[in-house]
Parts: sequence; C-alpha cells; structure tokens
Amino acid sequence: MDIEVYCDESRPELFTTKATSADRYMLIGSIWIPKDSRSVIKDKIRGLRQKHSAFGEIKWHAVAPSKLDFYRDIVKLFFSEGDNLRFRCILIDKQQVDLGAYHKGDAELGFYKFYYQLLHHWIKEGNRYSIFTDTKTTRVRHRLKELHQILNRSNLFSEILAVQALPSDEAVLIQLADLLVGAVGYCCHGHGASPAKKEIVAMIEEYLGHAPCEATMRDEKKFNIFRIRLNEGSW
Repeated sequence: MDIEVYCDESRPELFTTKATSADRYMLIGSIWIPKDSRSVIKDKIRGLRQKHSAFGEIKWHAVAPSKLDFYRDIVKLFFSEGDNLRFRCILIDKQQVDLGAYHKGDAELGFYKFYYQLLHHWIKEGNRYSIFTDTKTTRVRHRLKELHQILNRSNLFSEILAVQALPSDEAVLIQLADLLVGAVGYCCHGHGASPAKKEIVAMIEEYLGHAPCEATMRDEKKFNIFRIRLNEGSW
C-alpha cells in the first residue's frame, strides 16, 4: 500500500533558544493517509471550506469564535474517517534533552532524530511511504535527504519513496497536522485563555475518551501520542 505522511511541529524553538518559557514540550505531529484516499479527503475539506466560507490556511492559531463551526467540522471529519486518516504525535520534554551527550551539541540534529522516532515506529513492512514536512530553513543542508536515507536503511522491508518539504499554505494535510498538534500542545501545556480552542480540545477529548495529550500505546492507530522518556533510556 502507498501511504502519505504529512508533518508539522510545535515549539521547536524550545531547543534552539535560551529564552525562558513556561512551555516545556516540543511536539511533532503527523497525518497518515493512504495515497488513494488523499483526493477524497481533500475534496471533503474543500466542501467544508465552501460551507463555512473559510478559505484561509487551516491552523491552530486561527481557531477563533468566528471560525469555530468550521473547525468543529474539521475535527468531525478527521474522526469520521476511521483508519483512513490517522494522527501520530511525539512529545519531547526539553528538560530531559541533553544535546551535548546525544546530539553533539547540535539542536538541529536532535530535532531530526526526533522526527525519525516519530516516523520509524509506524512504518510497516510491505508499504511504500511518501513523507512531507513543512518547509523550514536548516543550518545544515540535506537534513531531509539524510532522514530519507536513514529511514530506508532501518526499514528494509518497506520503501521510503521521498522525504520532501512543502509550503504549508499549499498542503492542506500539513495544515490538518498543525491543527491537531496545536490541540495536543494546548492540552499538555495547560493553556486555557481561548474559549474556542478549549472547546476544540474538549471535543477531541470527547471523541477519545481521554485528554488529547495523554500517552497511548504504540499500536493505537487513530490518535497516537508518544511521550518519549529520555531520562529512562527508552529510545
């Protein structure tokens, strides 16, 4: 089967700045979808845009009272699609990250190692994968090429066709990843200033039966949360 994976992240600057922040988790989220289902899902999202006259970029920061009905319908669509539309997110506690010991003091290298952890454990034998990330500037060239090579070497019975950056404003499934990873981050950081965002988090919690930031088993297929425990040597 051909699978496409669309990724986005939240708070990567926690690794690269010395500025203090009440937030402690960097998150990387991903949407997993069979290639054959992509056009159908995109058509459904297009229909919701037309229904609500919501034509801007879908993203967590855009959740507001004036757009709440649209974002409710986006969440309903995600959960209505079953295993055809899946989400996996890794949470990294900045207080547990030792860049010097494990990443040669290189925050960018550490960032892409966590991308590997997000992806590798959900790659299944016999499938072919195309992975898309949001476009970002890197200090070292070819980071995505290296990630592509490492994923292929560590998954001998599957094939990674591509690891490629796309502008998020041109990739609605990266936008969907942004929305869901934003909701998880809002939950795990205890934010609560926005009633509209709180409602979306509560809606996701109702579907799941637990808080969106709660860790799940690795084989949880629909909404998978990986809280990596670096201080236990578990990765």
